[in-house]
Amino acid sequence: MDLSIIIVNWNSAGYVRQCLASLYKNTENLKFEIIVVDNASYDGCREMLKKEFPDVRYVQNEKNSGFSQANNLGCQVASGKNVLFLNPDTEIIGNALAVMHAHLNSWRDAGAIGCKLLNSDLTLQTSCIQAFPSILAQALDADILRRLFPRFQLWGMRPLFAPPGTPAEVEVVSGACLMVKRDILEKAGFFSTEYFMYAEDVDLCYKIKQKGFKVYYTDAATVVHHGGKSTQKKPDTFESIILQRESTTKFLKKTRGKSYAKLYKISMAIVALVRLILIFGIGFFTKIDPKNHLRKFSFRKWKLILRWSLGLAEVAKH
Repeated sequence: MDLSIIIVNWNSAGYVRQCLASLYKNTENLKFEIIVVDNASYDGCREMLKKEFPDVRYVQNEKNSGFSQANNLGCQVASGKNVLFLNPDTEIIGNALAVMHAHLNSWRDAGAIGCKLLNSDLTLQTSCIQAFPSILAQALDADILRRLFPRFQLWGMRPLFAPPGTPAEVEVVSGACLMVKRDILEKAGFFSTEYFMYAEDVDLCYKIKQKGFKVYYTDAATVVHHGGKSTQKKPDTFESIILQRESTTKFLKKTRGKSYAKLYKISMAIVALVRLILIFGIGFFTKIDPKNHLRKFSFRKWKLILRWSLGLAEVAKH
């Protein structure tokens, strides 16, 4: 078996159907298997697969154990020489997987590879590659700065804007479409299960590099990633904001130590306070309606981050 494709479903049966249709339509010259792990959503995915995609292997998880544990569960039954971790809200374009597979096997030092991700409107999804988190990068992480200075080394996404060519070595590729050599995955210890969601792809890329292998990005393969469709169905849409930062804190503590992780939380408190002052000031001097949706969302978001950084906002226990 050339490739095992693992898809974790959580209340995304409709997107799973769309994803699988694109896989079967576009994946040729590869002997592959598809494994869908359902994270206790019971959304009719099993019945849909049985009816429309009977060759897909279905694994039912009895509880929502998170992205890492569900993917590791899929790995237990996978038989491919390479493993592709693929989000359900993705669509394969052309021969993307064959290209990734060929590139991954072309270099002995390659441990993993990612590809160009596009948003639903087919614009570039710049989060498909990134640098390992740092206090400075997290403090300056703003859409306007990324747009003004897209080639800034701090973001780690310079290869996105380089002339088309051979795969480039990067630090992190998105877990939305991440292909890994099976033997390297085993050496790295699979996904770290201390992360329920977010940063698990960062952690895996870090562990692959720690084992002496490289992570590559290729612009010759393209996948549409509709992005965050299943997480948007959570009752509390702000839970992910805290969960992202909590996962980043865990990664920094694991890789840089407790002191660095504490400094990160302190820096986030400062950044959140500055953002809140700016949001209030801009609204006051420009007479923006206090009920403006974007302003209300931004204010609530940074207020929540400030509370979290001060230890006043609890992280949901999963």
